[in-house]
Amino acid sequence: MIILYTFISEEKHQPLLDRYLNVFPDDTQRDILKYRRWQDAQLSLLGKVLLQYGLRTYYNIHDAETGILSNKKPYLKGNSLHFNISHSKDLVTCAIAEYPLGIDVEFNDPKVHYQDFTFQMTEGELLEIQGSEDKMEAFFTYWTRKEAVIKAHGAGMMLPLDSFEVINDECYIEDKKFFTKKIFIHEDYQGYMASSDQKIKSAVPFIKPFEKDDWI
Repeated sequence: MIILYTFISEEKHQPLLDRYLNVFPDDTQRDILKYRRWQDAQLSLLGKVLLQYGLRTYYNIHDAETGILSNKKPYLKGNSLHFNISHSKDLVTCAIAEYPLGIDVEFNDPKVHYQDFTFQMTEGELLEIQGSEDKMEAFFTYWTRKEAVIKAHGAGMMLPLDSFEVINDECYIEDKKFFTKKIFIHEDYQGYMASSDQKIKSAVPFIKPFEKDDWI
């Protein structure tokens, strides 16, 4: 398993578009350029760049083609590898593994109040956060861990956050078991990955920043 990450930069936005945009099909280029904010366009572009770079560099897979499943989850066509992309604020990440997975990163925003989200929590989750010494860290741990599970499951917004509870890095959704694992990418962000494959419990991902001089 590998996890690649990078940070967006307004100064580098046009050079990044010039360097990478034409690597992708016309419809992908149009989708990226539809974004009004440069941040959203660059996050979308770099997520795709990280995936292509990771596949070529670490798996010797060139010209990889992605598709979208009926549940909106992206996948690699004609390949047994799996991937997932996440971004928050200035950070974008891409995880690639030999089994299905989800990854989520969240910026530890000090302006967020966990009380505003209690309606989405189970009673046990709320008690855990309220009993923590650092309530905001506990909240972002709760949030990131559950988002990673939802992405691994593939149901997206159709799966309410309070419909399942992660205990000891394990949970059940519709009789299917999922496992979660904390990852560290940057001190200002929480990171978790999840999978229905218990290999993720012992996985030691290779985590690498994508440098501006890397080329896909």
